[in-house]
Amino acid sequence: MTIVRTIFSFSLLALIVACGGPGESASAPEAQPAASTSADIGDYVVHFNALSTDQLPPEVALAYDIVRSKNRAMLNVSVIRKSDNKPVTAAVAVNATNLTGQLKNVTMRQIEEPGENAAIYYVGESAVANLETLIFDISITPKGEDELFEVRFTRQFYVDP
Repeated sequence: MTIVRTIFSFSLLALIVACGGPGESASAPEAQPAASTSADIGDYVVHFNALSTDQLPPEVALAYDIVRSKNRAMLNVSVIRKSDNKPVTAAVAVNATNLTGQLKNVTMRQIEEPGENAAIYYVGESAVANLETLIFDISITPKGEDELFEVRFTRQFYVDP
C-alpha cells in the first residue's frame, strides 16, 4: 500500500476517532463541513492533506524518515496529470503560517514509489501547538510547464487528548 493510501486511511480513521466515545464527560468540537483535499489546476489535479504525524503507523514513519509526534504536522502533496491519471514530478514549495502570521518552516521533499502502482508525492513537516490553525500556501509548477499554480487551504491541529 502506498503512503498516499495509508495517509488517506489514517486521516479517515482520525476523523472517526475525533468524534469521541460514549459517556457524560465525552465532548467533541462542533462538526465542521468537510474541506477540499484537491484542486483542479488546468491539465492537472493537485491532491493535498495535512495531519498529525502520530497518526502514521510506526513502520511508515520509519520508512520515510518522518518523526511521529502529536506536536508535528505533515503536509502531503501529489500532482496528477488528468489526461492519463498518472503522477508527475513538480516543483513544490510551501509557505505555512498560523493565524497570528507566524511563519512555519515546511521543507518539502519528493518521494517516488516505482512499480506498477507508481506514485510521486511531496511531504514536509512542521511543529504545531494544540488548536493551532495553519494556512498552507502551496506553489506548484509541474515538470515541463511554465505556469505556476497556487493552492491554499487551512487545517486545525489538536495536540492535547
